Amino acid sequence: MRRRTLEAPLAGQGTTLFTARDVMYAIRPADAGTGIRFRRVDLPDKPEIPATIEHLSDDPLHPAFASMPPRCTTLAAGPARVGLVEHVLSALAGLGISDAIVEIAGDEMPIFDGSASPFVIQLNAVGVRDLDATIEPIVIDEPIRVESGEAWIEASPREHDDPPDACVYVYELDYGPNPAIQAQHAAWTRTDEPDTQRPQDAAYARSIAPARTFCLEHEARQMRALGLFAHMDPSRMLVLAPLGPIDNELRYENEPARHKLLDLIGDLALAGAPIVGRVRAHKAGHALNHAMARRLASLVSR
Repeated sequence: MRRRTLEAPLAGQGTTLFTARDVMYAIRPADAGTGIRFRRVDLPDKPEIPATIEHLSDDPLHPAFASMPPRCTTLAAGPARVGLVEHVLSALAGLGISDAIVEIAGDEMPIFDGSASPFVIQLNAVGVRDLDATIEPIVIDEPIRVESGEAWIEASPREHDDPPDACVYVYELDYGPNPAIQAQHAAWTRTDEPDTQRPQDAAYARSIAPARTFCLEHEARQMRALGLFAHMDPSRMLVLAPLGPIDNELRYENEPARHKLLDLIGDLALAGAPIVGRVRAHKAGHALNHAMARRLASLVSR
């Protein structure tokens, strides 16, 4: 598959979710073979962190999450770390970008509206270009499964009518008999034709990137009790109550499932190469996403 990078650098700033700080960032073009790297420009010598599963960190961004399953994806190399990387990684993967440097003056990417759209809009504005090199995809030739309780992720070979270079992602969300959120699913098919070639009807940019992170009303109250998210309110953070979103509206009927799919795409990008096959996730979160990324990365080294 063709390697791709940005046509030109871009920059922005925003507020972080867990650490409540204003941060500046930039995304810069990179040479073929660089991969995706995060560069901490606020630290001495500007250390870089490759966006690979080998650099996954379990160091929580906030002490409240020390004994909980991961609520975001954090990468680290030595003393340098960057958290909440899944949204920008999803945006880069969704637009077919294999090589880029993400500079950040802090230890957490901004949350914006909880979606990947701000990154996609900026990336589409500067454009994407092909590099004179290719990347070997991870081809699923036999089923792979990771699971925890009722949650699981399966990677399987592509079906006969799938495009030869495609990966079909499916996420199934099921909170049981919860009036605030119904069982739902979302799907997206990645091919080697980048979304930026057809920005007016690009599937990822149109139907996946705008889906926002969410929580249930009781979860939001628990987080506030722990001193988290005081700088956020339901108009900026999608909080689901039995009668619907609080002070907000859904962008899609299945927006929660679409956001879980967005996270899945970003987390599996840590495997280090595009996937050819099918990935189906059921009730999975970041921990299982990371486990699958680790299994997929092991196929690269074989």
